Amino acid sequence: MTDTVDAVVIGAGFGGLAAALALAEGGLTVRLHERLKYPGGCASTFERQGYRFEAGATLFSGFADDQLFGRWIKRYGLDVTVDWIDPLVEFRTPERSLVVGRDRAAFVESLCAAPGAPAAGIRAFFAEQRRVADVLWEILDEPELLPPFNVAALLAHAKRIPRYLPLLRHIGRPVRADLERHGIADHRPLVEYLDGLCQITVQCGVDEAESPFALGTIDYYYRGTGHVRGGIGSLAWGLLKGLEVAGGEACMADGVTGLRREGDAWVVSSRGGDVRARHVVANMLPHDVARLLGDGDDGLAALRRSLAKTARRVDDGWGACMLYLATRPPAEADDQAHHLELVADPTAPYLEGNHVFCSISGAHDGARAPDGQRTITVSTHVPMKSLATQDDEGVAASIAAIQERMRATIATLAPEWWAGVTHELTASPRTFERFTGRHQGLVGGIPRRAGWLPYLRLLETPRARGLHLVGDSVFPGQSTLAVALGGVRTAARILH
Repeated sequence: MTDTVDAVVIGAGFGGLAAALALAEGGLTVRLHERLKYPGGCASTFERQGYRFEAGATLFSGFADDQLFGRWIKRYGLDVTVDWIDPLVEFRTPERSLVVGRDRAAFVESLCAAPGAPAAGIRAFFAEQRRVADVLWEILDEPELLPPFNVAALLAHAKRIPRYLPLLRHIGRPVRADLERHGIADHRPLVEYLDGLCQITVQCGVDEAESPFALGTIDYYYRGTGHVRGGIGSLAWGLLKGLEVAGGEACMADGVTGLRREGDAWVVSSRGGDVRARHVVANMLPHDVARLLGDGDDGLAALRRSLAKTARRVDDGWGACMLYLATRPPAEADDQAHHLELVADPTAPYLEGNHVFCSISGAHDGARAPDGQRTITVSTHVPMKSLATQDDEGVAASIAAIQERMRATIATLAPEWWAGVTHELTASPRTFERFTGRHQGLVGGIPRRAGWLPYLRLLETPRARGLHLVGDSVFPGQSTLAVALGGVRTAARILH
């Protein structure tokens, strides 16, 4: 006999966790399926050989009391401790170091105080950037304003038109155009920093990044951003607990193997059997949804075409090479967690080991490593198209070379942490594919390059009656908070 529920959510990444929790809070019977034994997907905390690492190196936002994660932590009394670390990030190149503290104004003034800095232009740029960011983050703090739009959302947007008008000058233009307008496009310290930040957040540098998206994400560090003690996995487990409190069911280590349409419902197959649901939320790449559907004369040809179209855009994105390190901290290290962004050569592309992001655990960050050691998760972007043209031997050689450049970048720019390294694990896009099930290990979503297409595609999310996609391949999908907000918005669409 096939079980029946209102909704099945596939994948316990943060998009799936958020969708499942919001649906359960709305009174639906929900079953969440995850292929791994632990939740979080690409933003999880895993244990290997007695060490606990973040799956990806990053900082997380949305923890303020009035933001999504902050509200859930309070509502369910989750055992999640957020350390409001300061500084948030240190950006290093061979020529300079920029310390990004929690005080936004102080950081801007530190840029202005550098010898020869065009201070008036820098202040004017960040004042304009703040105005854009305030408008866009206000929308993110109210998921009901995100696509897909209903009448109430359209009316709310209509009331905000005066606030949106100043955004028009930025639409369809790269961030570099804003820098040029303020006369600061040749100020290397600022451009290097923004190149790195845009690469991490919108998946491309200032020459390509669509201005409103990038200007909004430049504020990422100041929007409820902190370090989750014990790893982001503790938040993922907390949301799983919230789901169970709200009446939902989680099926861990029970990945979905097939998906088919039967009448007005979907039948979802997994190792545990079949379940019938009116709604399915897939926290997956479009490639992987298409794989679950398979081929067949089932009236879903339009859905398959839409999935293929989105998949081609995702293919233009990135994979990640990883180093997972354990180190004895330097004598001068304090107890807090640290995040380092390192660029070996700022004149070269910010990828493939030249640009790395390092997340270093704190002294009180749970039992992450034995004997007082710290763990370090290190990531770098890898263009997937460059790997697609190589055979297995070529891919292995390319990955090994990238990881060797990562080591050299850390050794040169963070020698105090590199000197104490005692343990290393490595990972590649293929590792992510094997563990998460993501097609080719693609991560990070679709790069938000300048032009009108990013806006025209906001409503192009592949869907069929009762089938919904969430995650980093659909809007807003550019961070852990963004994919969670997308999950909440999808749940609202289903509930209403």
